[in-house]
Amino acid sequence: MKLAPQSVPYRALQKVSGIVVLLFFIVNNNPDWGFAVAAAIVGAVVLAAIAYEVAYYRRFDYELTEDTLDISSGVISRREREIPYRRIQNVDVSRSVIQRALGVAAVDLETAGGSSTEGSIRFVTPDEATRLQREVQRRKSAGSTGPNGETGAGAETGTGDETGRRTGSEAGAGPGRVGPAEEELFAISPGELALVGALSFDGRLIGLLAFLGSGSVPVLSSFVPDASAIALTATAIVGVGALFLVSWVLGAGVAFSNYYGFRLSRAGDELRYERGLFRRYSGSIPTEKVQALRIADNPAKRALGYASLSIETAGYAPGQGGEQGSQAAVPIATTDRVYRLAREVESFGDPRFTRPPKRIRWRYAFRYALVIGVVVAVAFGIDWFLGTGAPWYAPAALLLAVPPAAHLKWKHRGYWLGEDHLLTRNGFWSRTVTVVPYYRIQNVIDARTIFQRRWDVATIIADTAGSSSIAGNDAAAVDFATDEAVDLRETLRERLRVAVAKHRDRRDRFEWFDGDAEGSGEIDDSTPGVDEPTADDETTSDEDDESRSDVPDDGVIRPNFSGSDRDYSEPAERIDTGEYAVDRSPSDMDGESGSGTEEAGSGNDERDEKDDIDDAEDGADSADNDANDAEK
Repeated sequence: MKLAPQSVPYRALQKVSGIVVLLFFIVNNNPDWGFAVAAAIVGAVVLAAIAYEVAYYRRFDYELTEDTLDISSGVISRREREIPYRRIQNVDVSRSVIQRALGVAAVDLETAGGSSTEGSIRFVTPDEATRLQREVQRRKSAGSTGPNGETGAGAETGTGDETGRRTGSEAGAGPGRVGPAEEELFAISPGELALVGALSFDGRLIGLLAFLGSGSVPVLSSFVPDASAIALTATAIVGVGALFLVSWVLGAGVAFSNYYGFRLSRAGDELRYERGLFRRYSGSIPTEKVQALRIADNPAKRALGYASLSIETAGYAPGQGGEQGSQAAVPIATTDRVYRLAREVESFGDPRFTRPPKRIRWRYAFRYALVIGVVVAVAFGIDWFLGTGAPWYAPAALLLAVPPAAHLKWKHRGYWLGEDHLLTRNGFWSRTVTVVPYYRIQNVIDARTIFQRRWDVATIIADTAGSSSIAGNDAAAVDFATDEAVDLRETLRERLRVAVAKHRDRRDRFEWFDGDAEGSGEIDDSTPGVDEPTADDETTSDEDDESRSDVPDDGVIRPNFSGSDRDYSEPAERIDTGEYAVDRSPSDMDGESGSGTEEAGSGNDERDEKDDIDDAEDGADSADNDANDAEK
């Protein structure tokens, strides 16, 4: 299957846009070149880009096989990829404003174990993108039913250009095959969208202006006038306030464009979402790949009774990726509604969190006081060096906020052990409740820093396969007494073992059928091919039963030692050969199990006769030695 033809000019435009801007600056700094030379260079670059994209279009091909999605690409360097359906976590479709005008869409495939895009198809028609998204998920789900089921992965699947032209439910849908019904779980309302914007803040502008005004880049520092310290301070205060206001407006605009038209639904065993104003995103997440749920809020959201929900899968977390677009999270909803939506994905109970010991608040207070002391010391050093006479001791007033800050930090930490889930809670300014099923835990880690050991506390971390684990954002029970932390660690390991065994048993459970598995169940006695037993069959059956009667109940056949006089509780008698020792009676193990007593007795008699001869020879040798000794 091929890309959309209109992807050729769009990809060429993407490639040459940066080059054209660069050539503009070069030509602008070299006026001797003239407009004709610049236009010729730009035209040559555009033609080269179009030629390359035409070759890329002709050499790019993808195909849905029975078990994999195969992608072949590359003009100079050829690349062949086979992505198994079972490894695909998410199929995301995105469309910007220009892409919607051109009628193309981008398809990104996220796989387990990777935090970046494994396969990208740029660009196909919107109908083909939707078909790919649904078909990959259908084949992935159908692959678990087995090759003989009607919904098998290979049942009536088309390839080639003919399949590529089919759209929606027509592709890969056999007679009578209907996709899973889609149930809407959440749709953002205009009021909730406005609230998302009001509670959003983008600090990137503050960082940019701070960098420009630091003197590292001589842009803003040259515009600072020579004025009194009071005027500069007042101007700085007004400027910081205006900067925060602009950052808040920018954050509100970004949040509004990102979450416009947000919708979350369930279709069978997958979650589907779509959102975006200028750039439209849609994707699907299999529920069996969910590693953890995260319910987040802040003081403003808690005061209004709102929270947000994110869903994390293996190797891929919502909101990650270069474009920050592939995320399946409820941006904002009432707290009760968020918990109801979370229980739609993972059914956990009503948590009652256990907090760390109260004495740990002294540790937090000491930490905050130490930070304030460092700030005061830095302010004093700056004032001493510049001699401005500024109130360097002003940050010490923050010491009044240390006790409540330490208490709030302790209050918003804890953990809860449910029947099938571990829930942890951490943070005050950005509080996060993490929900992890026991069988999703990869490892239970007992971490203790040098300062925690002094306070006799520890942190228990439940590591999962999600990419938040790479960033250190695992579910963690922080600063609990050592004895309680050890008990929690052992409890989690035991529940992990039980949950994994239960989940594996539920996944691997099967049923035996007598006859055809697709039949109605019981087999009729009159069914052709099932005959009544005959006399010959009964005779054969009796012989088989007689032969099977010699096999022990445990199925292990052991040698027959009944005919030997050897005491096997004692070590075997050894013969010194000078270099190595051998068993005098190695043939004791040669008797076959189940053999008759006459054969065993015959073998034993032969061994006895051989032993008698050996004993006689030994006796003769002993006598000769005694005679020689006497002569000496």
